[in-house]
Amino acid sequence: MDIIIFGATGSIGQNALEVIRSQSKNHSLQVRAITGNDNIDQLCKDAIEFKVERVVTASHKHMPELKDRLSSHGIEVCAGTDAILETAQMKSDWILSAIIGFHGVPPTLEAIKYCRTVAIANKESLVCAGKIANDTAKMYGTTLLPVDSEHNAIFQCLQGEDISTVRKVTLTASGGPFLNCSLREMENATLDQALAHPTWSMGKRISIDSATMFNKALELIEAKYFFNLNGNQLDVIIHPESIIHSMVSFHDNSTLAQLGPHDMKYAIAYTMNYPDRKSMPLSEIDFATQAKLTFQAVDHSKFPALRLARWILKTDGGLGAVFNAAKEVALDRFISGEIGFLDMTRLVEKVLMMPDITKLEYKIPESLDEVKNINSWTRQITNEIKLNSN
Repeated sequence: MDIIIFGATGSIGQNALEVIRSQSKNHSLQVRAITGNDNIDQLCKDAIEFKVERVVTASHKHMPELKDRLSSHGIEVCAGTDAILETAQMKSDWILSAIIGFHGVPPTLEAIKYCRTVAIANKESLVCAGKIANDTAKMYGTTLLPVDSEHNAIFQCLQGEDISTVRKVTLTASGGPFLNCSLREMENATLDQALAHPTWSMGKRISIDSATMFNKALELIEAKYFFNLNGNQLDVIIHPESIIHSMVSFHDNSTLAQLGPHDMKYAIAYTMNYPDRKSMPLSEIDFATQAKLTFQAVDHSKFPALRLARWILKTDGGLGAVFNAAKEVALDRFISGEIGFLDMTRLVEKVLMMPDITKLEYKIPESLDEVKNINSWTRQITNEIKLNSN
């Protein structure tokens, strides 16, 4: 099986390479190309280990070093966004879309045209361009598989089921590092506190998105497009143990749940082997020692990002792209120390309430260029907004 990994040096990409290592002894797996950004040491190491044909760095400044370090290995070295798009056009059996943020949207949409199966960890591709992604997949006969643990769980629960019999889909959330904190404590939360996720090991940006529950808000929108659901069918519940990843309830009031340790390698391996299930050297849940599974309702006053997502779920327009762009800028401003932790949601809501933005509520983007324009315009607006100090 020929494989391409976008975002190979990130958390998801590294987990995918670990899955490939564990399966390559028994299965014919060939990593044809990998892409990364600034982690040149890891990019070189993985390129040599997996004997890839092509390595791409998003940053042109790393091109000379990459060429020098890989010159004796017969590996093609490229740089820049155009090179990433060209890599998406390489024929392959399985592509992992794991570039973080909006930067991952164009190569994902391009890969759908050329690859038999695209495993999507870049949730922004569906949040910002869900209709375009689904229409393109249908046109080219491409299978889209979800890598996010919650959507992967939903996908597994729906195997052999008629989607018309689904009453409700419930995504679980750990609650993050601030689950038991007061609003006052969250108001003064530091970057280090936001990065301290209690169960999952993730990269910097997604850890903060988890702390605000912006990550879960994006996942709600992603689920709408992945499974052709409406907003009334989607819900979130707090599950601190992160053992149940999602639940699907049917009209007969029965519920199926998918359980597993909080390790992304399970979902990655599932999509890599689908529709088969292959043995993996991963731990399993010991139900005899798993003390308890607990649940609690979401406190929307502490996590208002989910309230904003509910509004977007009611629309079919370009607000998903607006929401994501505003969120990404707010995150940048928090990381830089310009705004506080709770200011991120305030800033995004302020953008969404602007008259020019609300006009996009029912205007469905028809092309990637339209999505890019919405993204650029929203980023500019979000960067210009000044928040009142409390």
